[in-house]
Amino acid sequence: MARSRRLDQTPFSADILDLTHDGRGVARLADGKAVFVAGALPGERVTAVRTARSRHFDEATTLEVLQASPHRVTPRCAHFGVCGGCVLQHLDAGQQILAKQRVLRENFERIGHVTPERWLEPLVDREWGYRRKGRFSVRRVEKKDKTLVGFRERDPRFVADLHECHTVIAPIAAVIPALSALVDGLAARSQIPQIEFIAGDATADFDGVALVFRHLQPLVESDLAALAAFGRAHRFAIFLQPGGIDSVHPLWPEAPSLAFRLPPWDVELRFRPLDFIQVNAGLNETMIARTMELLDVQPGDRVLDLFCGLGNFTLPLARRVREVVGVEGEAGLVARARENAVHNGLANAQFFAADLTQDQSHAPWMRAGFDTLLLDPPRSGADAVLRQLPLKGLRRIVYVSCHPASLARDAGYLVNERGWTLRAAGVMDMFPQTAHVESIAMFEKQG
Repeated sequence: MARSRRLDQTPFSADILDLTHDGRGVARLADGKAVFVAGALPGERVTAVRTARSRHFDEATTLEVLQASPHRVTPRCAHFGVCGGCVLQHLDAGQQILAKQRVLRENFERIGHVTPERWLEPLVDREWGYRRKGRFSVRRVEKKDKTLVGFRERDPRFVADLHECHTVIAPIAAVIPALSALVDGLAARSQIPQIEFIAGDATADFDGVALVFRHLQPLVESDLAALAAFGRAHRFAIFLQPGGIDSVHPLWPEAPSLAFRLPPWDVELRFRPLDFIQVNAGLNETMIARTMELLDVQPGDRVLDLFCGLGNFTLPLARRVREVVGVEGEAGLVARARENAVHNGLANAQFFAADLTQDQSHAPWMRAGFDTLLLDPPRSGADAVLRQLPLKGLRRIVYVSCHPASLARDAGYLVNERGWTLRAAGVMDMFPQTAHVESIAMFEKQG
């Protein structure tokens, strides 16, 4: 974005008319130019100051709320407004859901030119303490004589100096200051850029939480001892990452087992500390149940699950249908999905590694014939594979999305070019307090 050299930082008053898709208020200047105001809500009048300018819009942050929205609430976290981890703590939870529904609806209308026949009730779970996977940035700040551990600030050049976080699960929230002190006491404190956390179910050895310390130089014995002692004290598994993903290895315990159960389907998923798992455990179970409902799975069905990951949907589906085939681009996840199928005694689940953004016309699974199709793609969506798939013979398609724009684009293709009907769609609040919109849509063939 082009920015002018001179930025007028004179405070100004503005009426907030709308909310952007990233959670900022929208105001209009006298000349009609849009201003996106962080910390402001629709219906409010605020005093703000510009933080950036471009040809088409300005950016600003709220200095004072002159007239508050009836939906404004007091943010729970002391770091709100600085930390970029969540941006909607000042908005009532019910209104957050309505805002996310509006984002999905507008994307369907503007990008896909489609409208679902039925809007699904939103799926919600815990509003706080839900996040079981994430990444803390680490930065040694010599001027403060301190090591910062936290999420990036709204200005991503900086790391938020976190003392608390209410969106992460309780065991992680409780140790954020201790993590800062731990790293600050290491000889390699300036060579640790990040700490990843992930949590499964507790075991006899540890409480299910794993920390992965990325380090840019070999660690001395005293550092290794300090990290292992931290793990023992908090019953966390400690992993080290000296290089790429394949370099991750355990420090303590010697061979920790990471896994989480999906009790409704009697499935246990084993994973590695940098694998993708759904962030919100409670919402994940509800999402799987809704997916099965929308697929209308029958005991004799064959289901194709694209972008299947570890088998989060695939293995529960295998408990309900005759056969399910999962396809995933990352070979390591496919290997672990196969291991999970064996671990759970599911012989009717097959897995294939394939780059679903490329030509797969030669793949044996492509034309095997299925009753229903499930897609759970990354933010880029599933247009490449949808344009290749022989959709004839499918009864239903269910699309789980982490990005409403790509879902809307792909829905427009299915409806307007392939003759399917968008029967139902709705949002799922996987990330409360953030502007992130997770959604689900179900399609049936016309006629």
